[in-house]
Amino acid sequence: MTNPNDIRRNTGPECKDMPDVRYEVDRLDRVLVALIAERQSYMDAAARIKGDRNTVRDPARIEDVVSKVLAEAAKQGLSASIAEPVWRTMIEQCIQHEFVEWDSLREEPAEAAQEAVEG
Repeated sequence: MTNPNDIRRNTGPECKDMPDVRYEVDRLDRVLVALIAERQSYMDAAARIKGDRNTVRDPARIEDVVSKVLAEAAKQGLSASIAEPVWRTMIEQCIQHEFVEWDSLREEPAEAAQEAVEG
């Protein structure tokens, strides 16, 4: 997870110079990486659980997620012009990851069976 030494030193308004800003941005990037890695683990679970490859991309779910994110962004003071494209990009990359995982989970047994037949 996150480094326990990564303690917030300043809020944005409290930063006095660029090293203050960079420290906080770098700290937040480490936190975000950990959170996105956790999110990815759920994409791995979805690939394992979904029985049909055609269900990997779910347009209604995409719009539901984006809608919830935009509502939370408004509450948190995050600009929709940042939140929406960031989440749409992340969702698309997660879908691509899920396709790869879905395929890899189902190709290995088929490849092993084919090798046994050819063997």
